[in-house]
Amino acid sequence: MATSTHHLSTYDPDAVPSGAGRRFALVVSAWNREITDALRSGARETLLKHGVAEADIVETWVPGSFELAAGAQFLLERGDLHGVICLGSIVRGETPHFDFVCQGTTQGIMDVGLKFSVPVIFGVLTDNDMQQARDRSGGRHGNKGVECAVAALQMAELKAGR
Repeated sequence: MATSTHHLSTYDPDAVPSGAGRRFALVVSAWNREITDALRSGARETLLKHGVAEADIVETWVPGSFELAAGAQFLLERGDLHGVICLGSIVRGETPHFDFVCQGTTQGIMDVGLKFSVPVIFGVLTDNDMQQARDRSGGRHGNKGVECAVAALQMAELKAGR
């Protein structure tokens, strides 16, 4: 979570295990693409920086954040993934739709990870306005995609028992 004292792109590289030999998927929402493409770039660059081969990063786009869980599940059903990073952006509007989409997206992503016993990382920004989303997708608070890639590498290592 970004705060005035925590930058999303700041981490201790020595605390991040190598991703060499591991396969990860990025499931990205096409809704608010300006934001989600920046999150995707941050996650992808971080995975590559920590040894994941280009060929071992699978990317797929889904229509919106609500579809992230299904996209993750479809990829996990194919097998051979060490983790999935779900990236989306939900911006509050004038109706309760925001609350329903946030709740369903959160629950769905968690359920898929537990069902498959594979790290499925929640990289969905839930912001009050587009400026907050920009600030957390490469702006003044860093890039949530970076934080999610670090979490995926750490959780894959934990799953491997190392």
